[in-house]
Amino acid sequence: MLIVDNDLCVGCGLCEDNCAFAAIEVVDGLAVVGDTCTLCGACVEHCEVEALVLEGAEKNVQMDLASWSGVWVYCEFRAGVLASVSLELLGIGRKLADARGVELSAVLIGSHTEETAEKLIAHGADRVYRADDPALSFFTDEAYGAVMTKLIREHKPEIVLAGATAIGRSFIPGVANSLGAGLTADCTQLDIRDDDGALLQTRPAFGGNIMATIVCPHSRPQMSTVRPNVMKALEADATRTGKIIDVSLDPAMLETKVRVLESVISEHDDVNIQESDKLVGGGRGLDSEKGFELIRELAKSIDGSVAASRAVVDSGWIGYPHQVGQTGKTVAPKLYIACGISGAIQHVAGMQSSETIVAINRDAEAPIFNVADFGIVGDLFEVIPKLISTIEGRRKS
Repeated sequence: MLIVDNDLCVGCGLCEDNCAFAAIEVVDGLAVVGDTCTLCGACVEHCEVEALVLEGAEKNVQMDLASWSGVWVYCEFRAGVLASVSLELLGIGRKLADARGVELSAVLIGSHTEETAEKLIAHGADRVYRADDPALSFFTDEAYGAVMTKLIREHKPEIVLAGATAIGRSFIPGVANSLGAGLTADCTQLDIRDDDGALLQTRPAFGGNIMATIVCPHSRPQMSTVRPNVMKALEADATRTGKIIDVSLDPAMLETKVRVLESVISEHDDVNIQESDKLVGGGRGLDSEKGFELIRELAKSIDGSVAASRAVVDSGWIGYPHQVGQTGKTVAPKLYIACGISGAIQHVAGMQSSETIVAINRDAEAPIFNVADFGIVGDLFEVIPKLISTIEGRRKS
């Protein structure tokens, strides 16, 4: 909570001027904190008379920080498949571990993981902690969180990374809370600070308008969830060797209040857009849900998948699994065709890493053209049918 010491406050207004959320204002010569305060601490830093204090902001310093060592990656395994973000995290994890001069470990939780542990070693892991049990066939926050928390407490890694996927975002915050650790979500860049070896965690802030670098200098482990498709996986090296450790699980750890009755993988519209090399995205310019019929036809003609902006998902024109952007999925296909998408910064943050971006929009001033490699100004209902016809013609010839 943000506390104002009325005896020290002089009503200078520096706190009000430096609050990005308009959460503090000077009333009758004293600073007053509003409900929109995010406890970011900017006002505290600018208060020259030290009248502002963040109560409870500092965590208790954990034991000896030097006793925490190693870089860990939670490798997501679901429906018998290793998520691609796991290999991406091993890539950046390898760099961080080498910079710190420590081992890189992978944590594999699931059932019937088969040869996945060997694959993780080939992609950079020095050791794999494997928790394989039929009770872990389906993901639940309680069971997966209990396993992860137990392992971290036992082995004390200094850095823990996980994918900012639906699963990672679901249970990793609970693990961090149980450990009293700091957690930075949706990171797009990670590095090691030279002077003290702290993890530099960079993520978009203020709607993607700035990049914030966050450090947790007084607690361990340092935990981050990382957006898929922003890190590069290492090439598999079959000659690498490592240690696979099968984790002994207490049955009580696997008990959960949630019972999964069935897990269904969607077979419509190639929903796994993060693994597609070609995406066709639709926005408000489609005018209605019916407009996605044209988007699906274009996607089919190039053997691609359908993506969407938040606006159309919020309108119910298409499901959330298709959403690209800061509140959706981050994608990096070889080709991204944006149809009727204006190019709001939140959407661009999720697709700007695409190799080639093609924009189709009737508004020549649309921001999407600022990031596009190729732009077509025109009515998408006229442009797309001609594009499909040309593609099909080329294929036949």
